[in-house]
Amino acid sequence: MKKISRKVLFEEVADMLAHMIYSSELSPGQWIDELALCQQMGISRTPLREALKVLASDGLVELVPRKGAFVKTISLEDLDEIFPIMAMLEGYCAQLSAEKATREDLRCLQALHGNLEQHAAGANIPHYYEDNTRFHDALKRIARNSWLEQITLDLSRVIHLARHQQLIVKGRLEESLEEHRRIIEAIEAGDADRARKVMHVHLMNQYRALKESITKELNNGVDQQAY
Repeated sequence: MKKISRKVLFEEVADMLAHMIYSSELSPGQWIDELALCQQMGISRTPLREALKVLASDGLVELVPRKGAFVKTISLEDLDEIFPIMAMLEGYCAQLSAEKATREDLRCLQALHGNLEQHAAGANIPHYYEDNTRFHDALKRIARNSWLEQITLDLSRVIHLARHQQLIVKGRLEESLEEHRRIIEAIEAGDADRARKVMHVHLMNQYRALKESITKELNNGVDQQAY
């Protein structure tokens, strides 16, 4: 029984740390203060370190010998390698969703899209991003391919370290919303090939906007250092 409780605890700790990373409470490259976190969460170091190992395997944390754990920083090179793969995999998710979606599945997607419409109208990027993630996760489930779902979720965890930045690029929020409309239209029509193509374009547009955002941020940092 102790082993079961301990396993549940470190998984809960891993979920809490992942949320802190995604919400930027823990910033990219930041050293993770284990003692402070243990005091904050009211736990010992054992479940915390087990949780850090889980996050390291998920690509969210980097464990450095004799230095500790650091929040993973995603580079432009990482994005260059990951996004084309994600575009291909999520395109396949959309294709399978168009082939397999039930009426209940379609209602779920439409409800999520309705939320996205509201968030976009209010320019609420944090909430848009949260429901955008739910929308993509729903498509992974509707595809009904457990291996595909697991692979895409694993890669998504890494991309989420920076993905929200693409929504601050001028015009990207509206563009993203229109792409979601086209994805839903293709799935509702049962057009698997069109769903795959539209999703692929959607992911590559995210990639383009994200690179633009990060490059601008890096250039601003260089300019400030020069000043």
